[in-house]
Formats: sequence, C-alpha cells, structure tokens
Amino acid sequence: MSELAIGVFDSGVGGLTCVKELTRLMPHEDIIYLGDTARVPYGTKSVDTIAKYAKEDISFLERFNVKMILIACGTVSSVLMSRPLFEDSSVSAYSGVIYPTVTAACAATQNGRIGVIGTPATIRSGVYGKAIREIRSDIKVFSKACPMFVPLVENGYTDKNDKVARLIAEEYLEGMKREGVDTLILGCTHYPHLEGVISEVMGGNVKLISSGAEIAKYAERTLITSGQAADREEKGKLTLYCTDSEELFAENVETFLGHKDNITISRCSVK
Repeated sequence: MSELAIGVFDSGVGGLTCVKELTRLMPHEDIIYLGDTARVPYGTKSVDTIAKYAKEDISFLERFNVKMILIACGTVSSVLMSRPLFEDSSVSAYSGVIYPTVTAACAATQNGRIGVIGTPATIRSGVYGKAIREIRSDIKVFSKACPMFVPLVENGYTDKNDKVARLIAEEYLEGMKREGVDTLILGCTHYPHLEGVISEVMGGNVKLISSGAEIAKYAERTLITSGQAADREEKGKLTLYCTDSEELFAENVETFLGHKDNITISRCSVK
C-alpha cells in the first residue's frame, strides 16, 4: 500500500496549497489531484449540493486506488463534520482540514483571540469555532465570510500589490484587526494564495495558519506512523485533473506551484 498515490481534491485551484506542501514534505509520494473547476466555488452552494459534489469527487479519486484522500477544501471539510461522505467509500484513510488547522492555531495564539475567514458555507457551519473550543474553551473566536476571495484567486488577482485584492481584503479584515486577533485561520485553501495581501492588511505580528499546509503536515505524520509512506528514492509523480478548461488550469498550476516539471494535467468528468 505504501506505493499507492495520495488523492487530494478541492473545488478549484485552492487545494494546490496542500499539494505544494505535500511535495515539499514527501517528495517521493505520487499525488493525484482533482480540481472541480467547472463547479467552483462550492462555498456559495447549499449543504446538500456540496455533499453531492464531494461524493462525486471522492468516487473519482477511488478509481485510482489511492491510499488516502485529503479534502483540501474548507467548505467540504465543514460538511464532512455533519455528513457521512465516506460511508460507502473504499478508502478508509481520509481527512478534512478542520482539526489539523485548529490544532495549529490553538498552539500558535498568545492572546487567546483567533480569527477565522472562510467561504459563506464554512462560516455558517460554525465548525471552526466548535473545533477550537473543544481544544481550548478559553479562546475567543471571530469569524468572517470572504466570498470574493475565491474568485480573486481563480482569476489570478493574487499579487499583494493588486489594488482590487487589497481593497477587498481591507473591507473583509477590518473587523479582525479591530478585535485584536493574533492568529488568523485561512479557512479556505484558496486563501493562502492571497497571503501576501492578507499579511500586509493584518500586520506582520498576526500569525496566518494555512489550512492547506496543515492538512499536508497531518498526512505526513499519519502515513509515517502507519508505515504507509512511500519507500522509494525516485521523485513522485504529480497527476492533476480539472473539470473545465485545461489551459486555464495549467496557467494557475504554474503560477501557484512555481513549475510544471514532472506534472501531468488532464481534463476529466466526475459524473
């Protein structure tokens, strides 16, 4: 089983933050990534629709006999807390981003004031706050839905000097600054692509917690502990699938991963 690939999925390119960290931590692992770009964003959809899409994404990755599935999507991860998305799945090792992320945030905060930004669906669910209080009941949690961040990332408006991104970030984050949070959870895996502008708006003293990076660290610990980490010397293969324009997806891949070496990109259907 150690030679099988890791499966990762997200509604679009956001989950590439997880993939980038996975390839850094475990360069010998094969990774199969699905970005459901035809139906992005998930965060503005109903819970029933999100669950339907997620099950289709899971079924797609199961075709490749993956050893683990990582839900590199904050929205689907929030639905996973209340819906049995894996009840009929052949994959027993899986994780969303919630618990790895809140564990890191609780360890990082010094003043006990944590901010959470995410899609409307994630923020409505309240799962980050509930998970944080399970670990530390003394922490105060401040949440804000940031629906425009995903379209910004999907369309390449990610530079910290971009005027549009800066204007939107300032409006969304004004309340977080006012509440004096010292730790900010980027509760959607798209958001780390905006880390530069978010950091400038919040100030350098605020710790940003990337949900994509934290789930990758969790995967590394889990696979090593269970003896399922790849045992080979050659570099792993990265196979990426998207459900809409392959050309547009490839442009984002090169931008967000920094290269296209040893990467295969294909368009697919998950239905």
